[in-house]
Amino acid sequence: MVRPERRTRGDIAAVVVIVVAALIGAGVLWLNSDARATVSETAAEPLPKPPVPTAVPATLHEAWRAPSTATPVPVIAPPAVVTGTGNEVLGHDPLTGRVAWRYARDIPLCTIGTEWDRAVAVFRKSQNCSEVTSLRGPTGERGPQRNTDAEFGTRLLGDGTYLTATGTRSFESWRSDLVRTQQFGIPPQLKNPKNNLERPDCTYSSIAVGHDRAGVVENCPGETGRITAIKTHPEDDEKPEEIFSVSLGSRDASVVAVTEERVAVVMRDSSQLLLFDNGGGVVATYPVRVGPLAGDDNVRVEATAIGRRVYWHTGTDTVALDPKNLTPLWISPDTLGAGTSLANRLVLPVQGGMAVLDPMTGVRERIIPVDRGGYTGPVRLNSVGPVVLEQRGDTLVALR
Repeated sequence: MVRPERRTRGDIAAVVVIVVAALIGAGVLWLNSDARATVSETAAEPLPKPPVPTAVPATLHEAWRAPSTATPVPVIAPPAVVTGTGNEVLGHDPLTGRVAWRYARDIPLCTIGTEWDRAVAVFRKSQNCSEVTSLRGPTGERGPQRNTDAEFGTRLLGDGTYLTATGTRSFESWRSDLVRTQQFGIPPQLKNPKNNLERPDCTYSSIAVGHDRAGVVENCPGETGRITAIKTHPEDDEKPEEIFSVSLGSRDASVVAVTEERVAVVMRDSSQLLLFDNGGGVVATYPVRVGPLAGDDNVRVEATAIGRRVYWHTGTDTVALDPKNLTPLWISPDTLGAGTSLANRLVLPVQGGMAVLDPMTGVRERIIPVDRGGYTGPVRLNSVGPVVLEQRGDTLVALR
């Protein structure tokens, strides 16, 4: 047998120095790591599904409430109701408001959205909203994560397949594993200056998504507004694919909704709803009554898809749009938001209560009184089981 090499005291000292340095380095990395600064408290048991309501109740009273500055609309990651304030995301039992799970970072939240039955939380660093984490609704367990270039004030819009982060200079879409599928505009860290963006100096004031597409109002130098429709999953994520792009003749415009066949745009200065086909031609025009819009999003977001209908709050009225060609079907006047579905009925927030409508005809069947304690701002609705959720400014309120 070969005799082992002799070890000197110098050899042993060198090994000790290397080990100590490695331990110190690992400790420094841990102290400054995102993992150390993250709190992930998952649910002991998955949240159960709430019962399915068979009828709209005769009364609605506040069941619970929670502060939620990071949710522009009530967020549901089935079955959890998700709120966010400061640097933490909470998953609540919808019936009681009990906090079932918690996720927190040492950096503040930008916004929270939902898609693929998960909550998607975006946290901010010094330059932008860059840290994205998805959380499973029943337990709060972490799913896919990514880094991004989303702007401050971003909002997450889901179309059933992709999730889009809004922005005034760029916006992008992600698939369910949070891999980016498209980026439109000029992000802060441009990696490919030779992409085929035809109008690099434009800003974006409104966006809507639907059917694997996004519609955006562009404000470009030397122009008076432009509507552009793109694919949310082009062949190359850094090379946008436009379906059409045409001038609007006004900067006071917003995208209302997008389908496979149509893009609806409201011209606020003329109170007109314009429907564009895939060639960029106007196929129909309808008069509408518009009012002021409220919100801290970096672009305007107006319509809400509920089931097979699109409901648009004009700032004054709620308009039901055909889910295929976006033709207005009926108008419910003097509402506070786009509404939500409950027990095969549409419920709309109105002053002092909740209007119950037949979703096919728009006929108001009754009004349920709701005490909002003096709150008079816009009301964004959602529902889960028998619970109706109201986003009133920075507060989420659950009604039963």
